[in-house]
Amino acid sequence: MNIGEPADHEKNPLLVRENAGEGEDEARRIRRLQVMMNMVTSVISQDPGLTIEEASELAAGAKRAALAMFPDKELAYDLLYKPRLQRLMRERFRLQ
Repeated sequence: MNIGEPADHEKNPLLVRENAGEGEDEARRIRRLQVMMNMVTSVISQDPGLTIEEASELAAGAKRAALAMFPDKELAYDLLYKPRLQRLMRERFRLQ
């Protein structure tokens, strides 16, 4: 953009609304992911009848769901949620 030239959103106000809609959608997906991961961690830590196999399936399903919501963010998942789930599984099932 050059000085004196209108910005993209001044040329086309629809771009602003589309970008705002994309931001709202991403915020909604992030919140959904947070709620899902909170539920998974709660079940793993609190369900007394949960087996290690069931807990592993829950963790794997959470990863699949997260990557379905954010397909290109596997590294972010591995940095944010994987260590948390691994620590929880170690504590809950006394794994090494």
